[in-house]
Amino acid sequence: MIESLNSPHVARVKALIGSRGVKERKAAGQFVAEGLQCAREALSSNSGPRIETLYVTNKGRSKVEEVSDLSAFNVVDVSDEVMKEMSETITPQGILAVCTIPQVNLNSIALNGSRRFIYLSEVQDPGNAGTILRSADAFAMDAVITSPGSVDMYSPKVVRSTAGSLWHIPVFESVAIDEVLATGVKAFSLGAAGSKSLSQYQMSGDTLAIFGNEARGLTTGQNMESIEVVSIPMPGNAESLNLSAAASIVMYHLSNMPR
Repeated sequence: MIESLNSPHVARVKALIGSRGVKERKAAGQFVAEGLQCAREALSSNSGPRIETLYVTNKGRSKVEEVSDLSAFNVVDVSDEVMKEMSETITPQGILAVCTIPQVNLNSIALNGSRRFIYLSEVQDPGNAGTILRSADAFAMDAVITSPGSVDMYSPKVVRSTAGSLWHIPVFESVAIDEVLATGVKAFSLGAAGSKSLSQYQMSGDTLAIFGNEARGLTTGQNMESIEVVSIPMPGNAESLNLSAAASIVMYHLSNMPR
């Protein structure tokens, strides 16, 4: 059992979640996932990020062993003090995994005329990004794609917000919108000034739903002129919807269309 706060294991984890975490994660090809829910999905999933090292306290080990066989994984026992030093949460669950970031390519998804993709254009709020990915999993979207300038999808806050869905749906980061449109998908964006109501929107092939920055929306210079803008009818008094709430409504609508 690791009990020293000066252990290289502690330094490794803290580097992945610290102020230079984005750079460290990209260099190492690894990220940190905390808690039982993420660990359960990572241990049982045949796709998505793979666990490289699983750190557990005595209580954490008991929790994980109730849901998964750990014999095939690299498990390292740590003290409660060490887990607290490695964790970003105030009350750690005693379970923390260092996982590999999947090496994926957009061309790995074959278009078939009924694919549904989500594109986050310079979305920077970790909670919104993680919640949107979770909803994309719930509504059976085929992938989540992010633009350059969007939040790191493997940052601790995003990973926690996905509630384990990161292991269920492919994520493609820092892909320019032109590259996605070049695949032939039919794209539309969400906006208050949309020319068509979401309830009127019908898929006509592989579809890309584009969501812009929380404050600025979609920026110019993205070859968006030819892309249809769709709005969500709001008969109530609220001026606008939170980005993740709006995205969930759009994905629900898309999920009800026949494939």
